[in-house]
Amino acid sequence: MGDCEEDDDDDLYEGEYDNWQQRNDEALAEWAADTSLKKIKNHSLHEDAPAGNSDYIYVKVLESGDPDSPTPFLTDTVRVAYRTRLLPTMTYPEGRVVDQTYIGDFGWNTAYVYSGVQWITGFRTALLQMHIGDRWLVHIPYQLAYGSGETESGAGPAYSNLIIDVALFDFWHPGETRPKFKVR
Repeated sequence: MGDCEEDDDDDLYEGEYDNWQQRNDEALAEWAADTSLKKIKNHSLHEDAPAGNSDYIYVKVLESGDPDSPTPFLTDTVRVAYRTRLLPTMTYPEGRVVDQTYIGDFGWNTAYVYSGVQWITGFRTALLQMHIGDRWLVHIPYQLAYGSGETESGAGPAYSNLIIDVALFDFWHPGETRPKFKVR
């Protein structure tokens, strides 16, 4: 009986992730060619180091904070809200949600405290460039996400680019504290 149920599930998503690496590579090439997206080099690469498409994240600015305010350091703790999706598929035309800190539509009344040591490279690259009040749609190549492996939680297949809607509420340095965040 269990085998039948598993086969039914496989049939439901059959073809969902066919040619997944190729589809993600093609999406990356599209992001790299899209001049409306802000291109940011992976934070760990030396400024003069040559870089390929997978060494960048690609950002659409949804909302801007104060561009003259500071940005977080790698050792900082941040208060963010985010929703992470895979590329769109037949079953998930907006992309399957694989991680999120809020349910429903985004609002500035929800946040999550996150420590810098836990960030994947592409997410870290974005946060290190963001100002408080920024909200970005960040396109992260799989090479700066989970690479050629499945996510630790099993939420996404290997070679998955990520698209993260992220808002930076606040950040603070080690040893500093902030009052608990209250949802209005």
